Amino acid sequence: MTNTRSERPKNKLLASLPDADFERVKPYLRTTPIVMRQLFHPINEPLRDVMFLNGGVASITTMMENGTMVETATVGDEGFVGIEAFFGGTKSLGETMLQIPDTSAEFLAVDVFKAELGRRGALFEAAQRYSQAFMRLTMQSVACMAFHGVQERCARWLLMTHDRVHRDSFQLSQEFLAMMLGTTRPTVNVVAGTLQKAGLISYKHGHVTIGDREGLEASSCECYAVVKAQYDELNL
Repeated sequence: MTNTRSERPKNKLLASLPDADFERVKPYLRTTPIVMRQLFHPINEPLRDVMFLNGGVASITTMMENGTMVETATVGDEGFVGIEAFFGGTKSLGETMLQIPDTSAEFLAVDVFKAELGRRGALFEAAQRYSQAFMRLTMQSVACMAFHGVQERCARWLLMTHDRVHRDSFQLSQEFLAMMLGTTRPTVNVVAGTLQKAGLISYKHGHVTIGDREGLEASSCECYAVVKAQYDELNL
């Protein structure tokens, strides 16, 4: 019997596949619980699986020689972790860790993923569209880090996370947020306090609640709208 879309994983990319394409990869998907700080891909390690998140947000980071880590991209339920495999890569170019936990992910062996890509079918087309959006996110993040202030970037990051987790409250430590914004925890504390005083968010005991979505959008830099438009075009 063919699965209906309501029975599909919550991952939007997998859920968008035609029945025949999904049924072909379904036996190889391994639904696995995911937890905060779970390390999906250590840097420079061989890629064994790609992961299609059913919720939450994963962070891809780069480490400098002094041990400082900074976020270079994020992945939610719109795509997959392990984009290097789409481009033929065999090793992870950055460290990928789960920063916002939520339910599970679908693990798919890289060799199965590449074999399906080789068919040049629906999975290839969806992964190609996602990869283009991912590259736009990465390039926009570089420009954002160079030209926009911490508060604007914080608002952008919170908005993107809000879009992905599909709920107003989510767990987020100051340590993670500092890493994502490329700044220090004291600076994050000041920025979060400013947004909280303005009534845009509530931040307490490592949990963020979005209180004023429109106000947060007004506080964000232009990069949020640019990236959101790119992801909206995925039609997943």
